[in-house]
Order: sequence, then C-alpha cells, then structure tokens
Amino acid sequence: MTDTLPDVRGRLTPDRPLSDLTWLRVGGPADLFFQPADLEDLQDFMRALPADVPVFPMGVGSNLIVRDGGIRAAVIRLGRGFNGIEIDGTRVVAGAAALDAHVAKRAAAAGVDLTFLRTIPGSIGGAVRMNAGCYGTYVADHLVEVRAVTRDGRVETLSKDDLQLAYRQSTLPEGWVLTEAVFEAPEGDPDALAERMATQLAKRDESQPTKERTAGSTFRNPAGFSSTGRADDTHDLKAWKVIDEAGMRGATLGGAQMSPKHSNFLVNAGGATAADLEGLGEEVRKKVFQHSGIELHWEIRRVGDPAAG
Repeated sequence: MTDTLPDVRGRLTPDRPLSDLTWLRVGGPADLFFQPADLEDLQDFMRALPADVPVFPMGVGSNLIVRDGGIRAAVIRLGRGFNGIEIDGTRVVAGAAALDAHVAKRAAAAGVDLTFLRTIPGSIGGAVRMNAGCYGTYVADHLVEVRAVTRDGRVETLSKDDLQLAYRQSTLPEGWVLTEAVFEAPEGDPDALAERMATQLAKRDESQPTKERTAGSTFRNPAGFSSTGRADDTHDLKAWKVIDEAGMRGATLGGAQMSPKHSNFLVNAGGATAADLEGLGEEVRKKVFQHSGIELHWEIRRVGDPAAG
C-alpha cells in the first residue's frame, strides 16, 4: 500500500500498534498510521490515498477502544501544526489537536468562558465530533463552524447546523478529518473563571477514578435530549444509577473492571485486553436491560477487528 503513496513530510508508519496511544492502553495495529506535518501534507495524503482504503481520524485516544486485531484503515493523528489556539474578542479558534483543557484555560485567561471544556478529556476534534458536554453545557452551545479535509483532499467549512449536533453525535461525513473549530463564548472575569475550573476539577477528582486507566464515561445517560444536544431537565436518569441498581458496580472480566468509585467508568485494572473491556461493557448492558428494561448505549467509541482466532 505504501508504494502508491506520495512522499510525505510527516510520519507514515505501517502496522503501527495503537495500544500506547489509547487511555485504556489496549488495541492492535493500524495498517497505516499517518502524522501529517501540516495542512498541505494532510491534503496531499488524502488525495493520493487509494479510494478503497478507509480513513480513521484519531485524537488522543481518550474515548476509544481499539479492538485487539487492530484497524484495517489509514489512521490519521494530528499533532503539532494542528494544535494552535487563537483568541479574538469572544471568538476562539482552536486546532483539532488542541486539548480541551488547554483551550478552556487559554480562553479563561483571556476572559472568555469555555470552562465546560476544562474537565472533558481529549482534544477539540473529538469534542466536536461527539458534541462533548459537561455541567449542562455542550459544544453545540458555542460552536460556530469547523474546517475539515475531505476524503479527496479538499478543505471544507461546515457550520454548526451542517453538523446536526445531537447528544454525543454529529453528522461529519465518514473519513473527513477535522482540522479546526471556531467557538463564540460569553465574556467572564478571568479570576472567576479560573476559580470555577478549579472547583470543577476538584469535584471530578472526588467522584471519578481520574488516576486509573479509563476512557471517560462508558455509556450515555439514558435521558431525554433535544436536537441540539442539551439535556431535557425533566429527565434525570443517570447511567451510573441503573448500573448500580443492576448490581454491576465493581464487576470484573479478565483485567477489566467497572470502577467501584464511579460505576459508569470502565477501567483497565491491569492486563486487560480490548475484548475484556468490551465484553464487560456488553455484560453490563445485558444486566441493566434484564433488571430495568433500559438499553444503555456506548459512549466510548469501539473500532477495529477482534483478535484472529
């Protein structure tokens, strides 16, 4: 496959293991793994990639299970050159590789309130794609537009409406790679915003297993949500609650565990395989449905093939 590709200025690695790039530390190799040097390098790569080779954009692996057999695709991971943060008044332009926490802190220091991003693990590209949210605020509340490289190497600008953001989802076309997002947010006092973020971090660390190998919330909350992704306040059912009621807090399978600290967090407690983690998640879904008739939906993205045999 690499014989048909152009000379790239970034790094192109065949059969690159992905386990060290996911927060859960599991996963087989990618057929191709590409880290573009800049936007032009990414465009050239996308144009030259054979049409029958799927493209999988990967962020920092914070919300991802890569199955043990790996991914039959060209995995693209953006880094330097795609992590800039620019602030002009109340408008924030962030590269897709910029960490959510860094964007929140930089914005707050400039008196712009994107504090909801502070405790969301991952990068801006993933936050946009999943319409990430916290403390009642979602990407959809502040996103203006994004730029992305298409499968044939063009740069397209998409508005928030084009993405049809909903609860933990968007309609970004398959194989497109987000490169930049533009946000508009209200002004705030920098000291007050910093204090709010410190309070949010303390609350998160108190209630979540932040020192463990996790991928954030495992399942979406089984509640009502509007088309913009905002929670319907008439619903307050939480995934952790129905998991607890089904007796699955602390449940284990191989090296995987549902955290005793927060039962909606799947943990690699030591030596877990992707199959252990996904298998335990499916067992939790089964037990919850048997107990309450509620069908939990994965929030963690699961990709790739199981191990052979």
